[in-house]
Parts: sequence; C-alpha cells; structure tokens
Amino acid sequence: MRLRLNSLAARLIATAAIWTMLGLLVGGLVLSAAFRTAALSNFDAALRTDLDGLIIAAQPARGGVVLEERFLNASFSRVYSGRYFEIAPDRDGAPPLLASRSLFGARLAPTITSRQGQLAWGEAEGPDNQRLRVLTQRIEFPDNGTPASGDMRAFRVTVAGDMAAVDAQVDSFNGILIIAFLLLGAGLVVAIFLQVRIGLLPLRRVAAALTRIRDGKAQRLEGDFPKEIAPLVAELNSLIAHGAEVVARARTHVSNLAHFLKTPLSVLASEAEAAGPSPLADQVKRQVFTMRRQVDHYLTRARAAGNVSALGNRTQVQPVLNDLTRVLSRIHQARGIEIETDCPPNLFFRGERQDLEEMTGNLIDNACKWAKREVHVTARREGAQLILDIEDDGPGLSPAERQKVGTRGERLDESVPGTGLGLAIVRDISKLYGGTFVLEASPRGGLLARLALPAIS
Repeated sequence: MRLRLNSLAARLIATAAIWTMLGLLVGGLVLSAAFRTAALSNFDAALRTDLDGLIIAAQPARGGVVLEERFLNASFSRVYSGRYFEIAPDRDGAPPLLASRSLFGARLAPTITSRQGQLAWGEAEGPDNQRLRVLTQRIEFPDNGTPASGDMRAFRVTVAGDMAAVDAQVDSFNGILIIAFLLLGAGLVVAIFLQVRIGLLPLRRVAAALTRIRDGKAQRLEGDFPKEIAPLVAELNSLIAHGAEVVARARTHVSNLAHFLKTPLSVLASEAEAAGPSPLADQVKRQVFTMRRQVDHYLTRARAAGNVSALGNRTQVQPVLNDLTRVLSRIHQARGIEIETDCPPNLFFRGERQDLEEMTGNLIDNACKWAKREVHVTARREGAQLILDIEDDGPGLSPAERQKVGTRGERLDESVPGTGLGLAIVRDISKLYGGTFVLEASPRGGLLARLALPAIS
C-alpha cells in the first residue's frame, strides 16, 4: 500500500509514529538521567568509603596528623590514579599537611556545590586535566596529640575521584540505550503499520465491494463487517437500493409520458390522413412527424441518463455487435451489403446494453445506407476506453459536411430514409457516459465514425 499524505492510513501511521518517537525520546532521556544519578550515587558512596578510611587512618600527633597507611585505598599511592586526598588545617588558604602521592605535588582547589551536615560536595580540576568529584569533612584532633590536653585543633579532610569512570559508564549505557530504543522504535512503527493495515481492512473491503457493484459484478455490499462498519454498509446498501428504485421510477414516468404523448399524436395523424389532401392536413402531418421525432429522441436520452446514474451496468461488446450484424445484414440484404466485425470476446462496456445497441445500431445502420458493398466494425480497448470504429466504402463526407451532419435533425440527402436524429442521439448518449464521438475520413474511401466509451474489465 502506497501511503499518501491525504490518506487516512498515512495520517494514523504518521501520528502514532510521531508520538511513539517522542515517547521513546523522553523515556530515553529520563532513563539516561536516572542511570547517571545512580552512577554518581555509587561514585559518591565509594568516595565516602575512602573518606571514612582516611579518617580512621588519621591519628593525632604533636603539631599535626599522621596516617596508618594500612587503612588507605591503594590508589592513593599511584601517580594520577584518579584517587586523591589532602588533610589541611581548617582555615582558608592553609597548605595541606598531608597529601596523597597520586597528586604528585598538585593541589586540590575544590568548588563546593552542596552540603549535607559536616559533609561538603564539590568539583575540582585535578592533575592531567582530570575532572574531579570532591568530598570534604571537618574533623577535630587534640592540639598536642593527647586527648588529656583539652585543646582541640580542626582539620579539613578532602578526598577526590576522577569522573571519567562515571562518564564512561554513562556513555556506554547511552550507546546501548540508543541502539535498543532505535530497534524498539522500528519495531513499534512496523507494528503500527500492520495494526493500521489490519484495522482498515474492512474499509478496503467496502471499497472493493463498491468497485464490484460499479463493475456490474454484484448488486449490493455483502459479507461480514465489524460492528463499527456495519451501519455504514447498511446505509450504502440502502442508498444503492434507493437509487435503483429512483432510476426505475423515473424511467417508468418517462415511458408513460411518451406513451401519453404518442396516443394523441397518433389520433392527430389519423384525423389528418382521413381528412384528405389539404394544406391544413399536410401541416398537421409535418408537425406530428416532428413531434414524434422529438419524443423518440428525448425518450432515448432520458433513458440513457437514467442508465448512466445506475450502478452495476456492465455489457459485453461482442454479443451486441454480433446481434446487430445479423439484423442489419438482413435489412440491407437486397443491396448486397456485407458487414464485418472484429471484436475480442473479453471487451466490456461500462453501461447498459440498450444504450450500446442504440449507439452502435445507429452508426452501423447509417454506414449500411451509404456503403457501396461493405461495412467494417472494429472494437478495441485503449487504456480505460472502449474504441468502436465503423467504416464504410461509400462516398464519404467533406470536412464541412461532417461538421454539419452531427446537428440534430440535419440531413444531407433526403433520398436516403431516416429522421436525421441518429447521429445526434449517438452524440448525446456518448456524452452522458463521458465518451466522445467523431466523424473522420475512412481509408476505405467512405466515412469513419469513431465512438469512445468507458470500458471495464
């Protein structure tokens, strides 16, 4: 199914896909932030452990502090290891009394960002341009190294750790998260696409059923539909039945009107015939003849218009041409006219058989009237159109005559029987079906009448 921007499926899929992607994006950001918070919390816990070990290892001594290294993290002994500490007097600008060998002579200058009781958290730039997380705590020891002295001296104990490990964990998690969410997003989009396709299947079944009705392969929508679609199907069936009833009623009214008009016209013609030759009788006869032609013409046109508006009209072309050929061959048998037809059996006209008979019958009969010996009828399909070519080997017509002969009631030769309405009826009915009708010169020497009508499979 090719999705178009103005299709219902495209709108549903696009809307669901956009919201899905937004949801995954927000969810990914939340998960990434939560993981970073958890990683930082674990890192802070490790710093707190190092700080506690450092405080335990610190022992008061006269004039300062000494450390028992057995309680210290071994990373403090490796240069630029990422773990550092300092112990300094608790006053601004005081140099450290003790520092880890890992600092390799560098100093920690933390920027405090938060406090929790006696603990303070901050950031600092470490050796080798490392970004450090800093934890510091104030402690007090006896001034002379013995608790009995009573004088206490405050120190600031600081530990720091390289944030590169946290950043690496977060980057690794984000990479896995992005890949997982991309796969999940693709799977969800595919699921949405399948869901929309499956969900809209009943509507496509309705469209296919309407196509079958239009093609004349069915009379109503049939099948089991979901309860959400069932009312629509019922209404469409009701409209189809109502439309067929309206067309049938209109055709009946037109036929009745024609019958009611023909009866008084017949009476007038009989009275004029019975009155004998006179100017009045001749005038009545001519007017009655004209009125009959008009009644026949508009009756045919009204019937054709009703057929065009009805659904389900579908006519096979070959049987119609075969029947017309048999009938017209007998009518023109005395003149020795031969009618040849060339039509594939799988050619169908989107319309009613009577209309196709009306148009092709008029054209073939007209060709037989002017032909010398033969009439050739060819039917073919070009795209969505049915093309009918009716050719004769008669005298043909000039371009000016071909332009004039299509006018309603116009006759170029009164010696040939007819009313002059045949070609006008063909033109009117073909227009009702959205087709075209043209007259051209035939390679056989006579006239070529080309009729283009809607075709159907």
